[in-house]
Amino acid sequence: MVVAGVHVSIAGSLDLAASRAKERGCDCFQIFTKNPRGWAAKEITEKDAEAFRNAVSTSSLCPVFAHMPYLPNLASEKPEMYCKSVDALVLELSRCSLLGIPYLVTHLGHAGDDVRLGRDRVVDAVLKAFDQDIPAVTLLFENTAGERNSVGSRLEEIAEVLDNVGDKNHTGICFDTCHAFATGYDLRTSDTIANVANQIDDLFGISRINLIHLNDAKGECGSGLDRHEHIGCGAIGKQGMAAILHHPDFCKIPVICETPVDDRRGDAENIAEVRRLATSTFHEL
Repeated sequence: MVVAGVHVSIAGSLDLAASRAKERGCDCFQIFTKNPRGWAAKEITEKDAEAFRNAVSTSSLCPVFAHMPYLPNLASEKPEMYCKSVDALVLELSRCSLLGIPYLVTHLGHAGDDVRLGRDRVVDAVLKAFDQDIPAVTLLFENTAGERNSVGSRLEEIAEVLDNVGDKNHTGICFDTCHAFATGYDLRTSDTIANVANQIDDLFGISRINLIHLNDAKGECGSGLDRHEHIGCGAIGKQGMAAILHHPDFCKIPVICETPVDDRRGDAENIAEVRRLATSTFHEL
């Protein structure tokens, strides 16, 4: 059975995220630990952390994921931005450790000079953060959508970062379906998904994927457009979404939907659609 959830708000207090996830019918959930559009972070007190841990424990929601804020850029060629980004990564790893969140998702960033140099800077940033010896948090590298100067859109790029960081116990992958499709990986049929899965297995192994960001796509395959759509309503479509959920390896991985909330659907409806597709035969779609 699919383990599915959405990204939920921490407005008011961190511990409210668990009840919001339950209200939406989640099995797992994802949060930002702070305002994602700013550098400043309110300190998490031990009381705050204990309340969050207790709320998660009593909710039976598992696993929990955190996502890095929007501003850091671990691939930046600008020294000030790069240093601030490394500090932000250390801070987020520390906050996750305190909250008992086992996984932190990060984009690899954008390089204004050279993508290969950007990859090298990402590796150095991660190694600097890991030197702080923050316990019990696995950093998940998320593939990007093929935008100009982006690092980590191609699976080969992520494999290179994984190899150069070298710490298998504290690194993994978050595979975003919209981003992969926008980059040019066809996810519309069982056959094309099997082909992508084989590429992943050859490069670093599907076992390294700890999370799938299950998002349909507004743009066409290879468009480079990072625009998420409701499950089954975009260019990947119901057949593609179902094929991912039925794949013998992908179906074992928790999924988080980062889909729109509008007058067509909300989070609960997208979770329900994920479950329907995961349990339907293809002729029922």
